[in-house]
Amino acid sequence: MVRIGIDAMGGDFAPEVAIEGAIMSLNFLDKESRIVLFGDKARIEELLKKHNCPASNFDIVATTEVIEMGDHPAKAFIAKRDSSITVGFNYLAEGKIDGFASAGSTGAMMVGSMQVIKPIEGVIRPVLATLIPTVSAEHGIQRAVLMDVGLNVDAKPEVLAQYGLLGSIYAKSALNMENPRVALLNIGEEEGKGNAQAKATYDLMKEDKRYNFVGNVEASYIFTGKIGDVVVADAFVGNSLLKMAEALYRINFKLGGGKPRLKNLLRPILGRIVPKLYFQNDFWDAMNAESVGGLQVMGINAPVMIGHGSSSARAICSMILSMERDIKSNFPAKLREALKDSNSDNKE
Repeated sequence: MVRIGIDAMGGDFAPEVAIEGAIMSLNFLDKESRIVLFGDKARIEELLKKHNCPASNFDIVATTEVIEMGDHPAKAFIAKRDSSITVGFNYLAEGKIDGFASAGSTGAMMVGSMQVIKPIEGVIRPVLATLIPTVSAEHGIQRAVLMDVGLNVDAKPEVLAQYGLLGSIYAKSALNMENPRVALLNIGEEEGKGNAQAKATYDLMKEDKRYNFVGNVEASYIFTGKIGDVVVADAFVGNSLLKMAEALYRINFKLGGGKPRLKNLLRPILGRIVPKLYFQNDFWDAMNAESVGGLQVMGINAPVMIGHGSSSARAICSMILSMERDIKSNFPAKLREALKDSNSDNKE
């Protein structure tokens, strides 16, 4: 059985939205998957009853405290021992659940990830990653991994180079890619482009034989999938790119009155990048953060996902489904195996 831990009290509109999203996900989860809700049991049961959903569809772990967005993450994680986030991480560490997700305090989620679940031995720095859509005439709509999108804004070259390994293993295990192409985000495709950080990272990635490094990728090709399946950047650049993509979706949504209309404006431009490119509505839907659900914390010993504080019910549903996929991928175990004797295996 896959046990998916969900912080029912996390997010700007919790617990109402969290419960609605959990109920929604029941229509898509595999039969052997089980959602474990952490939070105010009486309130959770009240909301389930409101939506005519039997409480028996979930496991409920009663907690009495909530780590608020304004709380100091580290201090609150320790002081509020009966908070939904702290208890959730304890359950994850004890193996009572297989993964944990929350749209609550990002800081508290990172404290739990680093202090309770802890980084995998050999991981220099864990990373926040997300999935972005790519579109091409040949393959249609697919997913690519973008990392880092929020954790390490001043990453050293060796950290970025290792992101390539993490992203490659994740793409293989969670996205079923046989030999994912790993690319370094840069201002040009040619070797030798970029600042000192990019040049040093390129050299390290080129030497690493554990993944399929294909060189630099310009931002103009990220959403086409033409160059890479895994795109590596530091968090300063990655987060900026992610927020730009989210803003682009919102513009598209507004211009179309809630329908994907921006495709008509962009087709002449992107059509030159991807010949015979015909946009489909599901590309823009995939660009919607609600369809992704959250960010993966990669490089720690168990699956953890962090959702946006303003997550809707659909976003919570997507987060739960993404967590189910990540748990089944067994990514942390595969990463641990890959990092064994990494120094001797890195260069052949």
